[in-house]
Amino acid sequence: MTQPLMLVTGGSRGIGAATVLLAAAHGWRVAFSYKTNIEAANAIVAKAKSIDAEVVAFQADVSNVSEVMQLFEAVDQKLGTLSALINNAGMLEQQMRLDQMDLDRWQRVFSANVFGSFLCAKQAVLRMSTKYGGKGGAIVNVSSAASRLGSPNEFIDYAAAKGAVDSMTIGLAKEVAAEGIRVNAVRPGLIYTDIHASAGDPGRVDRVKAGVPMQRGGTAAEVAEAIFWLASDQSSYVTGTLMDVTGGR
Repeated sequence: MTQPLMLVTGGSRGIGAATVLLAAAHGWRVAFSYKTNIEAANAIVAKAKSIDAEVVAFQADVSNVSEVMQLFEAVDQKLGTLSALINNAGMLEQQMRLDQMDLDRWQRVFSANVFGSFLCAKQAVLRMSTKYGGKGGAIVNVSSAASRLGSPNEFIDYAAAKGAVDSMTIGLAKEVAAEGIRVNAVRPGLIYTDIHASAGDPGRVDRVKAGVPMQRGGTAAEVAEAIFWLASDQSSYVTGTLMDVTGGR
């Protein structure tokens, strides 16, 4: 029997990379996209090869309509029928108050985090939905605890973008529940990944972890476990759920 196929966007680092390697270790075939860092992408492919797993990397900017369509078509041609989409690709910018931000920044943040998730979800539905002849599947959106915490004085725009992802998760889950597709989201809290460095605060997790009930930051591997569970048949009666992985925060 052909093993299930997962596509992870933004799979060359952090939570995305951990998800790629976890799924591969469980025998899934995995495709992942990366935006620019081919060295990081090749490193993940090499790690997967070391455990005899089938992992393929594709370059794509998920906020670009034509590149998203090309990504899904390439996965179709090279690997076949998609079983799960992990909408992980995202970004944030330098920490600042809203009154210091500008429209260009907001457009970049929403393009990557919101429009990218919508574009990829659309392509997944067109392939998975029984309405279009598909066999069903799962979509897992990677949101953030920021969507309910607001991220004041840091990145309200990122928090708002993830709030949009939460709403899309709930609505899309209801739209396609009778078409064989489950849609859920994972909302990570303070996780040790390099996304904090891109915001100008590489030590952020250690700086604020005292505010976490569990008194520590989380790991990308811990988030990947939640994502993989939601993507797998182990969660077959779960849809429209926002799962916090936050250490109680």
